[in-house]
Amino acid sequence: MNLRESLELYFIMGSQNCLKHPVLVLEEAIVGGITMFQFREKGTKGLKGHARVKLAIELQHMCRKYSVPFIVNDDVELALFIDADGVHIGQEDAPIEGVRRKIGGKLLGVSCHNRKEAGLAMESGADYLGVGPMFPTDTKQDCRKVRGPGVIQSIRAGGIGIPLVGIGGIHEKNASQVLKAGADGVAVISAISRNPCRTGMLARAVRDTLLES
Repeated sequence: MNLRESLELYFIMGSQNCLKHPVLVLEEAIVGGITMFQFREKGTKGLKGHARVKLAIELQHMCRKYSVPFIVNDDVELALFIDADGVHIGQEDAPIEGVRRKIGGKLLGVSCHNRKEAGLAMESGADYLGVGPMFPTDTKQDCRKVRGPGVIQSIRAGGIGIPLVGIGGIHEKNASQVLKAGADGVAVISAISRNPCRTGMLARAVRDTLLES
């Protein structure tokens, strides 16, 4: 599976997002059709220290069982320690060039909110972009102003052709708007973590839209 295909349905989750054990949620989501997973254990309710590392390893084992890429949010040292498939960073995290040097050939994703940030990320070594927020969301308390799918059109019009996913408030009823704007896939948190049995519906909506294009 190439990177664009791996990004079709990108699930992001930490224990703070789940109503039951995260490993069970992840396995249900994988069986339902997710194509990539990002471990994002943050916030006051997130695990710390050994418990955090232990959960990361458990989730990574589940991803390896089903051959799903495992990405770590922000924490380069953790990603290297457990040999994750890649790292995803935000605009306020470590400099992109520095992260690229540390992780070598592992996947590097960067969160972007406009064409300028996307261009700089691409030039600095990002393999893919996470663009948003597409729609209103309660998952991230530090969420920026809603941009809508139009920002993806702006990024593509600016000649930025590397793989990207839209993120923020996406579910099966609005995913097509994001994909038709030029995204290779969608990234979701609560749409799956709060109800993993609905993953299949979202996966079908994504694939049906991609087949149409």
